[in-house]
Amino acid sequence: MASSGRLIAMDCVDTALVTGATGFVGHALCEKLTGRHVCVRALARHPMKGPWEQMIVADIGATSIPGEALQGVDTVFHLAGKVHALTEIGRNESEYQCANVEGTRNVLEAAVNAGVQRFVFVSSVKAGGECGDMCLDEAMEDNPETPYGRSKLEAERLVFKYARKHNMHAVVLRLPLVYGPGQKGNLARMLKSVAARRFPPLPEFGNQRSMVHVEDVAEAAVLAARSPNANVQTYIVTDGRPYSTRELYALMRVALGRKKPRLGIPIRLLEAAAGVGDLVGRLRGRRFVFDSASLEKLRFSAWYSSRKLETELGFKPVYDLEKALPEMIAELRGGNDHKARVAPAS
Repeated sequence: MASSGRLIAMDCVDTALVTGATGFVGHALCEKLTGRHVCVRALARHPMKGPWEQMIVADIGATSIPGEALQGVDTVFHLAGKVHALTEIGRNESEYQCANVEGTRNVLEAAVNAGVQRFVFVSSVKAGGECGDMCLDEAMEDNPETPYGRSKLEAERLVFKYARKHNMHAVVLRLPLVYGPGQKGNLARMLKSVAARRFPPLPEFGNQRSMVHVEDVAEAAVLAARSPNANVQTYIVTDGRPYSTRELYALMRVALGRKKPRLGIPIRLLEAAAGVGDLVGRLRGRRFVFDSASLEKLRFSAWYSSRKLETELGFKPVYDLEKALPEMIAELRGGNDHKARVAPAS
């Protein structure tokens, strides 16, 4: 076990272990917890500086968790795992199983052995699947379509199995796309392209996509850990506002100080460009920046409801994308260096 990072002078009311603490969501959650006077132990594969008292270095998919890592820990927030690889063509089921299922099993075993009282597992809406233009909620029949989604669903079931067997408070949070300063995924790439005037004026596909701000995810995780009603429950977390791809594009243009778009590129032209991208991807063995899968993401819906979380736990999202974009643009332009907050430990 390696310890690094700053010591936080406070009277702790709780002690939490956060796996995947150095990631985008994990870092925000650690900040939220320390702000609530929770002593945080961060677990990650590489030592980093951040808002935690201790850094524990371990690969949860490859090794068991050191016993001392959970001594005195009340709550585990489990975020670590293999995320959905946007550029992969081959789908290696075993890698997702190792990191997301066996890794979760290792964390659960360590938590049970240490007498941890609460366990919050941060999962994905992909564990439930996607279903066209319908707004989905926790009552949907789970039908994951990808190795990543299947591994997350299996891990969720494992969490509840351990919780029931060992009388441990456990909650699953399913997240859609998460945005905010420091985000490095599709939305950040889209914003960068729009800012650089390299993103085409998209047509209105009429689709609906759910998203959530990283700070609201952190708040939902704290609520889930502390609410007795949440025990052995699954909650979807969104900002409550579905967006079409055209709306995302328009919001970005306005936030960048430009006019709303009036025209849109013909869909047939987008389909032709996607076909070229498919060919390039096959030739080089990895996905091209724009292909049929990219077009599918632009056109189709991934729409979810967080009404259960709002009704049962009193969750109220603070952000929507329109409110978050100015800070994201400031970071893009160098006004807010998120990397400085998550720097390698010396």
